[in-house]
Parts: sequence; structure tokens; C-alpha cells
Amino acid sequence: MARKLIGKPALCVNCRTCEMACSLEKSGMFNPAKARIWIQKSKKGLYTPMICRHCLEPPCEKACPVEEGKPVWRDKKTGIVHVLTRNCIGCYECVAACPFGTVRIDPHTGGVFKCDLCQGDPVCAKWCPTGAIQYVDTKALGTLASIDKI
Repeated sequence: MARKLIGKPALCVNCRTCEMACSLEKSGMFNPAKARIWIQKSKKGLYTPMICRHCLEPPCEKACPVEEGKPVWRDKKTGIVHVLTRNCIGCYECVAACPFGTVRIDPHTGGVFKCDLCQGDPVCAKWCPTGAIQYVDTKALGTLASIDKI
């Protein structure tokens, strides 16, 4: 069963619990700069969880110039788009290619990182107190699942 994280801006109260849970899970510290998810305020005043879409044909993967040991790849079995930082050459083509702005540069190491769905058990969704971030079966999304195709 394929699953995705979805954000529901109407439910987000900007508590940033998702950022704290993510940064703790992924970096061992409470630091929003290390989170793979973040909250962005729209011009209309809505808070939107910014989440990697794990595209079927990831632009970030296509943009990566590394051929052998490609640092950005999509696992066809799980659908998770991964970044292997140690193979990254630091060109940031993947950052520029992501139409959602969810591939980020670590301000401390200069490497790139993005959401990996916590390998199928995303802590952001577990800790979101309002349900603004949900981990759902893609079949339940219906036509919304087409957002995978850019």
C-alpha cells in the first residue's frame, strides 16, 4: 500500500510541533533548521505544512548530475525519494529542481536533505496535534494522487 504525507492548511495552527519532532528524529536536536518539514505562512494568512511529495518522476533525481552512486533516487518499492548525503557533490541542482522547495541545504554542513517519510513511519504526522499533517493511503486521495506527476 502506497502512502503519502498530506498537509491541511485549514487545520494548521503554526505550533511547529512537526518541525520539532522531525528535527529531533533526524538530527537528535530541537532545531527547525534541521527539520525536513516546515510551516510556511501564505499571503492569505494560512499556515501550510511544506512536505516533500515523493514524486513518481522526481525532478530532484533527474537534476542530479552524479551518475554512479546517485545521491538522489526513488525507491520503486516504497515510493520514498531518498538523498544519500555522502554521495552528494554539493551542486544543489536538486534544490533548484524541486518545484515545491522541499529539498533543503543544511546550514551547518552544506549538504542537502529532504523528508524520507521516516522510512514509512513519519513522526510529524504522529505528533501533529490538529491533524494538519496526515499519513494516508494514496488510494484514499483519489484524483489528488495525480499531484505526483509534474
